[in-house]
Amino acid sequence: MLSASASAPTLVTASNTAPEPLRTQAPHTFRPASADDLWRQLSTPHAGAGGARHLGEALVHAGLLSVDSLTQGLQAQQHERKTGRHRPIGQILVDRGTLTQEQLRGVIASWLGEYAIHPGDIAPEPAALALIPRSVAERESVLPLLARDDALVLLMADPWDKMLADEMRFLTQRRIVPVQAAPGTLMPAIQRAYHSGAEAKGTAAPGARPTSQELVSNLTSAVPEATAEHADVISESDNTLVRLINSLIEEAISHRASDIHIETEPAPKNVRVRLRIDGDLAPYLELPARYRFAMVARIKIMAGMDISEHRKPQDGKIDFARFGGPPVELRVVTVPTSRGLEDVVLRLLAGAKPLPLEGIGLSAVNLTTLRAVVQKSYGLVLVCGPTGCGKTTTLHSVISDINTEGRKIWTAEDPIEITQEGLRQVQVNARIGWTFAAAMRTFLRADPDVVMIGEMRDEETARIAIEASLTGHLVLSTLHTNSAPESIARLLEIGLDPFNFSDSLLAILAQRLVRRLCSTCRTATVADEDTLMGLASQYLESGAHNTADLQAAQVQRWRQAHGDAEGRVRLWRHAGCTACDGLGYRGRLGIHELMMSDDPIRKAIRHRAPASEVRHLALSAGMRTLRQDGIEKVLQGLTDMAQVTAATNL
Repeated sequence: MLSASASAPTLVTASNTAPEPLRTQAPHTFRPASADDLWRQLSTPHAGAGGARHLGEALVHAGLLSVDSLTQGLQAQQHERKTGRHRPIGQILVDRGTLTQEQLRGVIASWLGEYAIHPGDIAPEPAALALIPRSVAERESVLPLLARDDALVLLMADPWDKMLADEMRFLTQRRIVPVQAAPGTLMPAIQRAYHSGAEAKGTAAPGARPTSQELVSNLTSAVPEATAEHADVISESDNTLVRLINSLIEEAISHRASDIHIETEPAPKNVRVRLRIDGDLAPYLELPARYRFAMVARIKIMAGMDISEHRKPQDGKIDFARFGGPPVELRVVTVPTSRGLEDVVLRLLAGAKPLPLEGIGLSAVNLTTLRAVVQKSYGLVLVCGPTGCGKTTTLHSVISDINTEGRKIWTAEDPIEITQEGLRQVQVNARIGWTFAAAMRTFLRADPDVVMIGEMRDEETARIAIEASLTGHLVLSTLHTNSAPESIARLLEIGLDPFNFSDSLLAILAQRLVRRLCSTCRTATVADEDTLMGLASQYLESGAHNTADLQAAQVQRWRQAHGDAEGRVRLWRHAGCTACDGLGYRGRLGIHELMMSDDPIRKAIRHRAPASEVRHLALSAGMRTLRQDGIEKVLQGLTDMAQVTAATNL
């Protein structure tokens, strides 16, 4: 909003002629002869409302304000400035009741020369269309017309929508010049402009984008190498760089990547981009060193970080939908490295839906047992394992199995990675004191049936969870331990009462993730007797007993369960094809260790028995270890022994 000058101006008072009437109708349609004609019109300062130089004069000429009222308003503005307060004259007059907000807005529109543009009169420039993706243009009802210097002329249904204009400025890194579209013309023009733009480029479908590899080639060819040796010449607002980062994120999503790692090195070493797919990092892209600062700065802008800070790590989030991508949120962390450089890691949080309980890789016995235990109305169920082993996915799969109209389910998570209808999900924030323990206390006053806590990080959270499970609530949570028996020892060590804990515990599920063999290219070989005996030795080694007779009996059971008509057992190995990008693996699979709480284990907890004794009791009760469950999945052709050994090498 425009304000009058600091000192009282020499007013252009009304003469014998009547004041210019306030424009209350729709703005008139301006018919530019060319794009340059439109730009000249937009670049020329307007002098509506009787040729007024200031807003106050425009208000007087509109007949809404007397000279005395304006003078009083200007005096009030000067008095406020002496106290350090700065308010536009228009807002002061509205607050004093001299005129309404609608009257003020109407005069400003008349004073600035408000008019509408018919999109049929101006063909949008390809350079302008390239700044805003088609999906964004259709969703927000905007059409980029002209790109001049640092400005973008944007056709909008409501040019007064400051929030939308700010978003477009953030997306394009251009100064936005908003122009109103003639009524009923905008959406057809958007469809027409992007369709013709795609045809002009020879693309197969409207709105198709070049790949990140192609954009890197465009960036590389745009700057001579001789120039690049002396300076980092690429700006974070460079259009091709903006599109490159957007394409990189989209391609990471399509490759099912969980993380994007951007690693910078001192020149002349390249910037390296790697993707974590199915738990393993794989090289994906390299850029010349001159893009290292601009690439990091662009990501900081997208994540709302301070681009001037290079010495301290920063955290932020990117809502990728704001930049024309799918509805994916990315957690961003920057890490200062040597020589003033920074690395960036982006974690993709896709807002995924929960997998069905049958789809997380549980064996038939574990599936039946776990499904039965979570149907109980109270008690404690834990899922344990290292970071990134799929604990949260498992918890949500369990909850989806009991998520019915008759249950009230609260969850406290950090962050919320999976959403499902029917849950009341809460994002904790330790910075403001909204911790897991605080959320638990609040939930217990909110009439829950089931409570899920993202992680038991401390004694307070664990104690409240156990108390809740003893007072008629089913509590689900995760724990960072290696195995189910070790989880009991860990919770006792942090100070839990063993009697309450033993009464509340229902089950502990330990798990790991292994890479799944690609079903398209995996190859099989018939396992000989020595190979199977060696496999049986590893299987029984993680159990209570391991003798030659037991190994032979185990091999015989495998021949009956997994062998063909002649008892031959096949072992599968990875190969590599186009479906799995030549890796031989596609996707991941869970291996599990489910320990149920029974009388012997409850007694061991009360006596603070060591983890080894608890493990022996669980094995005697029929628990299958992580290694044993993994070997069963090897024999089913789902993974290979190298993956199981790496995941269970405790």
